[in-house]
Amino acid sequence: MRVYILRALWTALYAQNAAPINLPLHSMITYATIAMLMSLILEVDGTRLIREKIREGTIATDLMKPISVPLYFFSDGIGQTLLHALLVVPSLLCALLLVRIDVAPPATFAVFLLAFGVGYGVNFFLNFLMNCIAFWTLETFAAQLIVRWVSDLLSGQIIPLTLFPGIVGRIVFALPFAAIYSTPLLIYVGVIPPGQWAASIAAQVVWLLLFAALSSVVWRAASNRVVIQGG
Repeated sequence: MRVYILRALWTALYAQNAAPINLPLHSMITYATIAMLMSLILEVDGTRLIREKIREGTIATDLMKPISVPLYFFSDGIGQTLLHALLVVPSLLCALLLVRIDVAPPATFAVFLLAFGVGYGVNFFLNFLMNCIAFWTLETFAAQLIVRWVSDLLSGQIIPLTLFPGIVGRIVFALPFAAIYSTPLLIYVGVIPPGQWAASIAAQVVWLLLFAALSSVVWRAASNRVVIQGG
């Protein structure tokens, strides 16, 4: 249903000359469909277990175990992600019945998967930071909701960032949200040419390292301030 609605929406917008730069209609439909399939994986918050354990009080026992607790959360998130990734296959088959999706060349598809993997890492650490707020507030729903709304708009999931004009476009491309959806998608549909692949992925990696470092600092501070509710 979402694929059909997106196809109808963009077809109507293109009929009114509201086309993004360098994206013909068939590429835009491909972009929207692949973005929807990516969301099946990226919208899985594998770190919500942090918030749940803080509420239950079991985070205290986890911190006493001889394990890397952040790595434990990462592994749990990977397991949930792989499970939801299985949904992509039937969803893709259903989507192909409704729309024609452009098939990227092997080299482009390989780089897309690499960019998607780095984007997944950025998204993971963003969720990790949001859930770590629970160490101080016990509740993170409002903060996560705001970040999710901003991310949906500025990551390129809903609309391509090429629609943002002038300086606004340069700003949104410079934000970390673009590393999650926009970079892999624009590589897939060819807006980012091969000559710019390395620079685009390098920008993703920079955000990944920054968020990873920030997550490490926040976790160290949070683990020294455990507030247990319930348990």
